[in-house]
Amino acid sequence: MFLAELKPEEKKAFLELATLISTIDGKLSIYEHTVLKKFKKEVGLEDYQIKGNAIEDVLAVFQSERSKNIVLTELLQLIYADGVFHEQESESVRFIKKYFGFNPHEFGSFKDWIGKINELSGKDPHSVN
Repeated sequence: MFLAELKPEEKKAFLELATLISTIDGKLSIYEHTVLKKFKKEVGLEDYQIKGNAIEDVLAVFQSERSKNIVLTELLQLIYADGVFHEQESESVRFIKKYFGFNPHEFGSFKDWIGKINELSGKDPHSVN
């Protein structure tokens, strides 16, 4: 939704991060796969080959508060794509929030916002719980 606003290097870093998060639970669901394809199309990098960079290296690319907010918001959409918030995904979100310097209580507002997006797109708004 907001990925087009990222700088070129941030777009690649985001795809790296999204791929890492989508497979963190050991499997890539069909829902997550679909969202990843949507992300690649949105940033205009459909043929981008994932390099498998370390999470710290990927996160270091995002410098502005706006970029960090975009990244976390879009990642939450990916995480909730299959309707399940796995423990590994939860740990990853906590790590990213801490790395970015977000308030630990900000997650609730992001989660609520994702629920509203799901509601508008015809998905079950409660799937974010």
